[in-house]
Amino acid sequence: MSDRQVAGDDAVSGARWGETHRLLSSRPTAELTAPDLERLAVASYLTGRDDEAVAAWEQAHDRRLGEGDHAAAAQCAFWAAFCLMVAGRMGHAGGWLQRTEAAVGGRDCAAAGYLLVPALLGSLDAGDGARARDLAIRAGEIAERFGDHDLGALAVLGQGQALLELGDREGSTARFDEVMLSVGSGEVGPIVSGIVYCAVVLACMEAFDLARAAEWTDALEGWCAAQPELVPYRGQCLVHRSQLQQAAGDWARAVTTVRAARERLADPPHPALGLACYQEAELLRLRGEHDAAAEAYGRASRAGHQPMPGLALLDRARGELPAAVAGIRRALLETDQAFQRPRLLAAAVDVLVDAGELDEAEDAARELADLAESTAAPALRAMARQARGTVALAEGRLPEALRLLRSASETWHELQVPYETARISVQIARACLALDDRATADMELAGASETFEGLGARADLEELGELIDGHDEEHPLSPRELEVLAQVARGRTNREIARELSISAHTVGRHLENISARLGVSGRAAITAWAYEHDLL
Repeated sequence: MSDRQVAGDDAVSGARWGETHRLLSSRPTAELTAPDLERLAVASYLTGRDDEAVAAWEQAHDRRLGEGDHAAAAQCAFWAAFCLMVAGRMGHAGGWLQRTEAAVGGRDCAAAGYLLVPALLGSLDAGDGARARDLAIRAGEIAERFGDHDLGALAVLGQGQALLELGDREGSTARFDEVMLSVGSGEVGPIVSGIVYCAVVLACMEAFDLARAAEWTDALEGWCAAQPELVPYRGQCLVHRSQLQQAAGDWARAVTTVRAARERLADPPHPALGLACYQEAELLRLRGEHDAAAEAYGRASRAGHQPMPGLALLDRARGELPAAVAGIRRALLETDQAFQRPRLLAAAVDVLVDAGELDEAEDAARELADLAESTAAPALRAMARQARGTVALAEGRLPEALRLLRSASETWHELQVPYETARISVQIARACLALDDRATADMELAGASETFEGLGARADLEELGELIDGHDEEHPLSPRELEVLAQVARGRTNREIARELSISAHTVGRHLENISARLGVSGRAAITAWAYEHDLL
């Protein structure tokens, strides 16, 4: 008995959950059959009445036991446990899982397969992809034996998640496409369909498969829209929509969308609430609203979502470079899942380059490149080339930097991700200025400035303004860069220079990076010596 089976005609129409709840909840419980109670439980859950859903599953469980149908009773107990797990009531959920086991009682039935699902999820949380894969395969075998489409969908989804954990991106993508076809065919019930939609979109985002993420987000949005009174899944759908709007450069709508998601997910608190808070924090950081971003990262952390790498990038933008370095190093040390490391590594390159830790930055860029080699995801490959180009630029390897950055820029442009394209344009401009190609640099900077202005990327605009500001034709450095150079010659730190010139420490770091590239030397002592030799001080 899957939720597809108990939903009856409502699963086919997909639009009458509120009506089903109103009709069944208005009748005395004694008049409801076990199938009626199961339909009431599904309708209650899908309209956001979690407590009523648990109560209805409990009553259906008792009714099935009284009828001697232990297999059906076990599935009712499982769905009660599921509702409680989603609500974060793990103690009560554990009790209902024990009731599920008791009802199964060693019988060969579909419910025995559902009992494997919590263990599968626990293995994924523990990073044990191999055990998760084995459990998913066992669940799939049980689903096939009993013709249970819901269990089959959960099993295929679990296999995809396990393969992603194991680094088999091609295999995981195949499983995700397979399970989405089963959901799209209508053979899977509404509760499991929502689970699959949200999990697959999240996995696509984690795998940097932006095209599939957009495709399945559209499908999820359409599925939700076809069920006006549906409550679960709609909030998480909005988070994913916001992430894609951000990538596409529609930051204003992305902010509106994620705030709507946060409101939906907050009462009662949903497991995706932390993700919504983190996404809001990311947008605030990119828009230069640093205090608000810090608060949002705090909300994400309290909701159970790791605030890295965004928090480290916020510290970097605020000139708190030691905190940024410490935070990103700590996050890398404690994160070993392959699909979680790319964003951390990309952020680590930016932070470590600013901190002058070029060897460590190169190690991070190299690991990111190795991860990118194992996938066909264009976005991840672009991230890797961008990171390697960033390090090459900082080390003065200008031809290599330009080749890598140009390649990354082309991919971001093809993917229609304007912010990353503009960031790379700034880096290309720095390399061109170091090679005295000011015409190309001006063109790149003008394009980046227009993009940042349109997005509302305030911090990037500030940095860009410092770079563009009054290049002197008589020497390779701008007036602002000469001011930074003079402060370096006096032995002052980045933080001290930032206070003296009323700019951020992050901007000071960028100026030093640009000075090193233009003068063809690295290290504060070498920069100062070169400047004295060429009468720039």
